[in-house]
Amino acid sequence: MFDAALTQAAQRVAAHFDHVLAQLDDLPLTQAMAHATDGGKRLRGFLVLETARLHGIGAEVAIWPATAIEALHAYSLVHDDLPCMDDDDLRRGLPTVHRKWDEATAVLAGDALQALAFELVTAPEVGSGDLRAKLARTLAVAAGAQGMVLGQTLDIAAETASEPLSLDAITALQQGKTGALIAWAALAGPRMAGADTAPLAAYAKALGLAFQIADDILDVTGDTATVGKATGKDASAGKATFVSHLGLDGAKRRANDLMQSACDALSVYGGDADTLRDAARFVVARKN
Repeated sequence: MFDAALTQAAQRVAAHFDHVLAQLDDLPLTQAMAHATDGGKRLRGFLVLETARLHGIGAEVAIWPATAIEALHAYSLVHDDLPCMDDDDLRRGLPTVHRKWDEATAVLAGDALQALAFELVTAPEVGSGDLRAKLARTLAVAAGAQGMVLGQTLDIAAETASEPLSLDAITALQQGKTGALIAWAALAGPRMAGADTAPLAAYAKALGLAFQIADDILDVTGDTATVGKATGKDASAGKATFVSHLGLDGAKRRANDLMQSACDALSVYGGDADTLRDAARFVVARKN
């Protein structure tokens, strides 16, 4: 059930990107944007579509914020891969944007994708003006200096800190860097429906942290061909991670505990949320 739902969500997001980008001039910028949004699990878009479905919102409406969060996520990856940040050559098994084109194109493609995210989430098809404003404002908070960008800033600072980050500090960092956009995606459904966001907020908090722990585990156990990007970078940089603090087995146990917490948070939805429970299991079991 989950595999089919994730594949269907990815296909819907890909088709919507094709539709939107086809309306732009065929320039290296647009080609770089298409390259940056190609492939990937589309987990964030899936969360928007699935939580919308859970609250009676149709896919024809939810596809706009679903594509918006994927555009914002793609922008973050393009900039994260730049030489001034992580300096990566591969993303999803393909050359990073600055390697395939150049750094200036990568910066501008990221900028354009960030702007596109807000264009999509405020499209008239999404709903009332008040709803679109709420989605746009919460997306800005999740993406900016209180969320993802803050987490990325703390991550960069940690690389040159005199002491490795504590486990609590890493947890706080990752709740911004990784967790903020996952949380926004999971809360899109109840926000669009005007429903209680508390159950999915608890789900998303556990899911986002489990996702990052799984990333730390893959950096140790994965290989570049399977993961689709360089591995072993954290250890070679002497970076504090969940694995360095908890050990490999301890990190796996923590990820599994968080997965169970995420599943438990969905009890109010009964069996209707089984696909979201499967998503939590997928996050800790994935190989890339």
